Amino acid sequence: MLQKLQNLSLLSKNCHPAEKMSGPLAGKTALITGGSKGIGAATSLLLAKSGANVAINYSSDSSAAEDIAKQIGHEQSLLIQGDAGSIPDIERMVSETVNKFGKIDIVIPCAGIMLLKNLEATTEADFDKSYHLNVKGPYFLCQKAAPHMPEGSHIVLISTTQCTATTVQAPYLLYNSTKGAIEQMTRVMCKDLAPKGISVNAVSPGPTGTELFYKGKTEQMLKMIAGFSPMGRIGKPEEIAEAIVWLSSGSSSWISGQILRANGGMA
Repeated sequence: MLQKLQNLSLLSKNCHPAEKMSGPLAGKTALITGGSKGIGAATSLLLAKSGANVAINYSSDSSAAEDIAKQIGHEQSLLIQGDAGSIPDIERMVSETVNKFGKIDIVIPCAGIMLLKNLEATTEADFDKSYHLNVKGPYFLCQKAAPHMPEGSHIVLISTTQCTATTVQAPYLLYNSTKGAIEQMTRVMCKDLAPKGISVNAVSPGPTGTELFYKGKTEQMLKMIAGFSPMGRIGKPEEIAEAIVWLSSGSSSWISGQILRANGGMA
């Protein structure tokens, strides 16, 4: 039997609105795309537990999004349905966040798609779909949010350990090309936004036990993937969320342009 996913509600245990406002991110507002499932959901909950207001973009599953908002508390959360790769939808996300919370201190473009396609198998539609959500979306979310971000704000992009793993396989070609773009955005955007006092970093997860990750994998496959890490296991969404939230806080004030590889030593 596949390992059961940990209940994300544990992150919000004993985390009522009054308590949230006393955390290290108290008074901060985060805008996260893809924030209702997997790593995004774990990050939304941890941001709220740390005291932040959280604007959560989701694509289509309103029930999952409502569950996260309920755990956080509706005064401290905002749900925004939309296509995270669409510029009009991105502009609306930014506008609704600022209208409710007054500013944006943290931007986390977590929405993404993984189409495993080697060179021969890639279609133009595959390419456009991947770059629409994985590259265009984060790029323009940062552009539209930046004017509303005060000095000391943080952008945390999401890459993948597959960009540096020697075990990477050919079907990761298309996906890795989009995440390579994310790493270059991190490297150069930090210089662009430094005069505004905005730091730009990225978290690069290794294999992480989300619902999507476990889907369709046998126990044998999971053991093989776990063996890629010297720690001999698969990461947890909450562990990636910890890295993202740390890079979203004042504790990382002198860090910018960096890729934090959260993979248990895999690469």
